[in-house]
Amino acid sequence: MKYPAKILVLIPCYNEEANIVAAVERLRTVCPDVDYLVINDCSTDHSVELLKQHRYPYLDLPVNLGIGGGIQCGYVYARANGYDITVQMDGDGQHDPAYLDAIVEPVLRGELDMCIGSRFIKKEGFQTSFMRRVGIHFLSGMILLLSGNHVRDVTSGFRATNARMTAYFAEHYASDYPEPEAILAASLAGFRVGETPVVMQERQGGVSSINAVKSVYYMVKVSLSLIIDRLSIKRIRRR
Repeated sequence: MKYPAKILVLIPCYNEEANIVAAVERLRTVCPDVDYLVINDCSTDHSVELLKQHRYPYLDLPVNLGIGGGIQCGYVYARANGYDITVQMDGDGQHDPAYLDAIVEPVLRGELDMCIGSRFIKKEGFQTSFMRRVGIHFLSGMILLLSGNHVRDVTSGFRATNARMTAYFAEHYASDYPEPEAILAASLAGFRVGETPVVMQERQGGVSSINAVKSVYYMVKVSLSLIIDRLSIKRIRRR
């Protein structure tokens, strides 16, 4: 599809040598008219060598910033280069660029400032583990309670933002596991945040950074962060 806007896809990469080439090539094939930028967050495997070998555009961060810090660098780049829409898409093969239209269209039409690709609306494709789903639904309920905004797939990293939302995230973005916090912060700041159905795949290779033990830590940490965010972010009503 030829988009009537300048679009940048941000692809975070930390030790994704098993997936990054396939993820980028899939994007290039399905969405040849969008720009993309891989953000290499100090990978210790052969990811950066693959990026150089294939001549993919990438940021090579000098220190490991984590997913939040890396993506925020991407938002700074998108703002500086005048992109109308910024899309976040994981480098592990879970996010299918065939659904890029689905998350971009509500933003292009001016209906949303940020549109999140949700696997839980139609419940098709990979649904993650039972315990992870329990955690996601709990965080969804917390965000609903704290902001009044109901988003089902609050940990989805497949999302599109308009220029105004991109500029906000370039200045304000959580550093650790930012997806739920970004939804709450954007909602409290008066931005229109919603979701649209997508189909996700299981991680195509490598190992997820969140295991069963880390999932419990993640839940506790994010829950506390959401409460702190609600207390510290002044609610704004935008037109």
